[in-house]
Amino acid sequence: MCGICGFTAGSLDPERGRHVLTEMRDTLAHRGPDDADSFVDGEVYLGHRRLSIIDLPGGRQPIRNEDGSIWVVFNGEIYNYRELREELERSGHTFYTNSDTETIVHLYEEKGDDVVAGLNGMFAFAIWDRNRKCLLLARDRLGVKPLHYTLAGGSFIFASEIKAILSHPAVARELDLESLGKYLTFEYVPAPHTIFKGIRKIEPGHTVRFDLREQRLFDRKYWDIPLLDDSIGYKREEEYREEILHRLKDSVKRRLVSDVPIGILLSGGIDSSTVAALAAQTTDLPVECFSITFEDPTFDESVYAKKAAAFIGAELHTLRFSTQAMTDILPQIQQTLDEPLADGSILPTYLLSRFVREHVKVALGGDGGDELLAGYPMYQALKLIRYYNIFPTEIRELLKKAARMLPVSYGNLSLDFRIKQFLRGAGVSTEVMFFLWLGSFLETEKNELFTEDVRRQLARHNTFENVIDHIRESMLKNDLERTLYLSMKLYLQDDILVKVDRASMANSLEVRSPFLDYTFVEFVAQLPMVYKLRRLTTKYLLKKAVVGLIPREIIHRKKKGFGVPIGRWIHHELRELFETYLDQGRIRKAGLFRPEYVSGLLQEHLERRRDNRKLLWTLLVFEMWRERWMP
Repeated sequence: MCGICGFTAGSLDPERGRHVLTEMRDTLAHRGPDDADSFVDGEVYLGHRRLSIIDLPGGRQPIRNEDGSIWVVFNGEIYNYRELREELERSGHTFYTNSDTETIVHLYEEKGDDVVAGLNGMFAFAIWDRNRKCLLLARDRLGVKPLHYTLAGGSFIFASEIKAILSHPAVARELDLESLGKYLTFEYVPAPHTIFKGIRKIEPGHTVRFDLREQRLFDRKYWDIPLLDDSIGYKREEEYREEILHRLKDSVKRRLVSDVPIGILLSGGIDSSTVAALAAQTTDLPVECFSITFEDPTFDESVYAKKAAAFIGAELHTLRFSTQAMTDILPQIQQTLDEPLADGSILPTYLLSRFVREHVKVALGGDGGDELLAGYPMYQALKLIRYYNIFPTEIRELLKKAARMLPVSYGNLSLDFRIKQFLRGAGVSTEVMFFLWLGSFLETEKNELFTEDVRRQLARHNTFENVIDHIRESMLKNDLERTLYLSMKLYLQDDILVKVDRASMANSLEVRSPFLDYTFVEFVAQLPMVYKLRRLTTKYLLKKAVVGLIPREIIHRKKKGFGVPIGRWIHHELRELFETYLDQGRIRKAGLFRPEYVSGLLQEHLERRRDNRKLLWTLLVFEMWRERWMP
């Protein structure tokens, strides 16, 4: 796992170019603390920071082909590199390392831009082809690894993280208002947009080729999630149970390949417990699991992590974190994020990553299971909302009024919070409803939040354009299938995977996700929906398949999530922080939000008249980001 960056020369002279490359590369030191190197040939500058996982002594990057005409910088892991190497050696290619990276170079010689089709892994890489005078950038199918780019000052500039791009002297820091509007709704900025005007994310399953001769960009999609409407099952349920477990076990096995020790991130949920159990079946080595515990019992899952570890015979390492520990690291985490991300679970994810890194360099996690197999309570709600919509308008308004009168509770997924969130999504399309349940500001609330000038600039902006574009590309007609597709294309890729990547890599820890092996994703995507959501049973097939593999109480426990008590923090531990960053004078000076509206949100919450935790947290995270990146 590494950090990569680079650019075309543009107007920079060689000496200045080398200095800029070093600056860009070293902003990514946390992604690769073990080594650093560069390649420069006058037209192109490539930089690399290395976290050594495979071929510790010989895998230094950038890596070249036999005659030095092709060079690559790579971030990630290629899980089928050994099979690829055998095929490439039979074709006459000569390897000078034992790394997975070198297979990309030689596969590119064989396949050109289609090099990505043969790769099974999580990856982001850049290939410089001196003969074709082009840079090829690629990102893995599910978007596990990040990659960003921009065109500025006559240069094409790219990097794993935006902070490296901002180190280039040609790149300006300008807030993209449309992306701000999206962030306030989704709590993240969906790809290909970023919060900075002119800087883009390469979308998952895409390649971007920059032609130096033509000075043109070519963006190509090479893969998409193959979800189908009304998919037909050709096997018996028992056969599907066996197959899903076999495929997942094979995915776990591939991700246990490493030249350094590996651990398991164990939350005590069904996904991480299944990964841990399959790892225990796959390896003869002791399985080391890691979990953190919390003071607040409504947020603590440690009892389930202990049961899972005991059941599979794994060693469990736990560390207890106080509320103070989490709130103390908030400024530190915001310093590492290049874009605002209002997912509060990044706090425990960061703490867990820091704890795990004290023991191992690589860990397996359970990310992706909820999006693939309809594991979130929102999928149940999508079915229940149909019954709510049958009621006459008058009855629905009475129910909304009654919900507003419920006393405010700040427990994790408390009943009043769930009811109020449920009703916030009523009255819109299924797809938009799903993201309103997950997200923060409604459009009506943003109209109250923004100043008149910002409202005017965003008058023609459609917050949900990404949702519309993805629906059009998917060609899916059924609500549940479309929502599953969108949750993978937006929430998984731009929230969950960004959170895990930034939190883990800030601590120089590599996290691998067996559920996101693309062959497993393709299998699950084409299962009939009844095997994912049967009546109100989420993850139906997986729950049936893992009976006897993990404890029964874990299989049937309610979805909890990696939550943090933000609602209470606003009253106590973080009150001063909220009052500082959401101060009326500070908000007025920035000119983006109406200070009286922001102040009203905070006052309502402090007086327990309304639970505004999501709105206030989203604003706090943005204001902390703005102070760091837009001083």
